[in-house]
Amino acid sequence: MTLVANALDWSKGDGLLPLIAQHAHDGRVLMLGYVNREAIERTLETRRVHFWSRSTQRLWMKGETSGHVLGLVSLAADCDRDTLLAQVLPQGPTCHRGTPSCFDGEAPAHPWLNQLEALIESRKQVDPASSYVARLLAAAPARRAQKVGEEGVETALAAATGDLDGLCNEAADLLFHLLVLLRGADLRLADVVSELARRHRDDQGNPNPDQR
Repeated sequence: MTLVANALDWSKGDGLLPLIAQHAHDGRVLMLGYVNREAIERTLETRRVHFWSRSTQRLWMKGETSGHVLGLVSLAADCDRDTLLAQVLPQGPTCHRGTPSCFDGEAPAHPWLNQLEALIESRKQVDPASSYVARLLAAAPARRAQKVGEEGVETALAAATGDLDGLCNEAADLLFHLLVLLRGADLRLADVVSELARRHRDDQGNPNPDQR
């Protein structure tokens, strides 16, 4: 459904509406800006996010000087039609500080993986006789580690033989059992993502990251 500017509620913000830019792949909130009708029209026309600057009173495209544009995937209004959400694919860092997001904090895990992780967590309260995941969580840690090892070997074999369908299936099994292993150890996927983000920051600060 195409967003129509005339259908939005412009009365609350003196002709401006807040627009939240969210990464279309990982769900991270990248920035918040304000748009008028012209900014929306330009965004939809060019498929690059435009804003209205309240300080300079002019239309501007995100990345017009840095090249770090926000490619538009979708644009939608909230239930009150006074706030917009743009799903975007950023080309480079979004924040002027050189960080991926204007909001501090570590990168989140993928939203759907977060849902799967929550489902695995809920299986802790289920009768092990009725749930495969519950049985794994109730077992000794070595059993969960064994399953990750088995799935890792099967994933590697599929890759080595060039079986792309098998690689995709085995990698899904491996990731699933890794999530179970982490939850059994009271760790979350976000902990792993935070560690990867920390290593990335360290590499950026190291002039010779390959020699670490």
